[in-house]
Amino acid sequence: MTTPIMREMRTDILICGGGLGGIAAALAAARHGARVVVTEPTRWIGGQLTNQLVPLDEHRRIESTGANASYRRLRAGIRDHYRQWYPLTDRAQAQAHLNPGAAWVSPISAEPRVALAVLEAMIAPFQAQGRLTVLLEREVAGVIVDGDKVRAVELSGPGSAADLVVEADYVLDATELGDVIGLGRVEHVTGRESQALTGEPSAPATADPLDMQSATWVFAVDHRPGEDHTIDRPPDYDFYRDWRPPAWGGRRILDFVGPGEEGGSRRHYQFHPDLDDDPYAIDTDHRHMPSNPELWNYRRVIAKQLFAPGAFDSDIVLMNCPQNDYTGGPLFAVPDAARHWTGAKDLAAAFLYWLQTEAPRPDGGTGWPGLRLRPDVAGTADGFAMMPYVRESRRLQALYTIVEQDVSEPHRPDGQAAHYADSVGVGHYYWLDRHATTGGRGGAADRPLPFQIPLRSLIPRRVRNLLAACKNIGTTQITNGCYRLHPVEWSIGEAAGVVAALAVAQGHEPHQMAERADLVADLQRALTQDGVQLRWPPGLGY
Repeated sequence: MTTPIMREMRTDILICGGGLGGIAAALAAARHGARVVVTEPTRWIGGQLTNQLVPLDEHRRIESTGANASYRRLRAGIRDHYRQWYPLTDRAQAQAHLNPGAAWVSPISAEPRVALAVLEAMIAPFQAQGRLTVLLEREVAGVIVDGDKVRAVELSGPGSAADLVVEADYVLDATELGDVIGLGRVEHVTGRESQALTGEPSAPATADPLDMQSATWVFAVDHRPGEDHTIDRPPDYDFYRDWRPPAWGGRRILDFVGPGEEGGSRRHYQFHPDLDDDPYAIDTDHRHMPSNPELWNYRRVIAKQLFAPGAFDSDIVLMNCPQNDYTGGPLFAVPDAARHWTGAKDLAAAFLYWLQTEAPRPDGGTGWPGLRLRPDVAGTADGFAMMPYVRESRRLQALYTIVEQDVSEPHRPDGQAAHYADSVGVGHYYWLDRHATTGGRGGAADRPLPFQIPLRSLIPRRVRNLLAACKNIGTTQITNGCYRLHPVEWSIGEAAGVVAALAVAQGHEPHQMAERADLVADLQRALTQDGVQLRWPPGLGY
């Protein structure tokens, strides 16, 4: 076997991972004059929004406050794309807060390809200027460390050995699993922490690094009544049809009854592929979620009634539900991780086949054979996402770890989340949302207050030139439940990109920035000028 020739590249900032955090970081760093290389293991940038098929999941104040200017440009760009190119009805065209899918999970539930088009347009000027290089279908294969610094990262193409080494002054880990952190042996945690370790009132008594939240392999479908689009019976269908994961408390996962939350009741889901709902009456405030929510318009990305008659024969829906939340084992940090990647997709296929053949219909029949996979929507040959949606990655042991006591409403007597003098962004979500776990625990959803992102949570305790740039910052398993959402990941990435660019330009390492009030002030001034929101309006509660 011939050893591949290792090519070399040199750049100011290397960003591993082209998800929302990675792209926000790239835009910010390039805007501040740095030379940037971004790597992405799939064919699409955008991470959870595109190659994982997860529409924007946001907070109820998103239209007025609680997001960076650059994130607002992304949101506006998606809406404008539909207004310019799609045959919207006059009423839909006039909607200031257009929601193309009229989904109740999101105020902008849109097709992945539209989000991709907008993201590509946002980075295009910096690519044309030669400041930004994007390497698609490139995975992190190795990390070259020199003492307390990452000197370079080895990359491989699809199914190949490492054949490219990128050396950089600063490396940002924006990968979905914290690959640079793991391969570089940067101190981190996984799974659940114990109450003794974090002091969190809701933490369990014992820690388990392999007890992680479920991952979900999403797929795209529409519905063609009277047609049969039933997929081949999956080889492991019988297993998954009858599977009773511990977190489901004895119930089958392929059911319209959810797993329930710790100490709470189970939700009974509805499913109506021919739903004739009012797309203008959708309530995206998750606090009003009924006990029997509808799955068809949960993550719908095309609501056909918003478009000219005949433009769409069916709604288009992304299926990301409790029924395809995989808890069979972790997708990393175990020897059989590859088996669980396969298992997650196998569960999703079994879920679809069950919906097509055996799921109970409201009319007393079984199955909807007209459910049709949409490979064109997913950008794949089979209609399933390019990547699973992974809720938890490796989490950095940072200069500061955000804990439940910082953000949870029951533990903040003044009704305000912790104030951080080194805030580099803000975020919020409806819940400290933890899904069922590989350790058999049910979900949980406590209430977080509008929060800030501390600079120190992006910086490793030891390594000097590495920054976390997505959901791998210094959170716990509990606080990850509100720091992993789309606008927060974007804010984390944008902050990391500015920090790295200033470090290149000024020669101050991130650790020095975190230690000196004057450098924090300089950083915050630069962020504010870029349209980054650092504080919430006074008195704003849950």
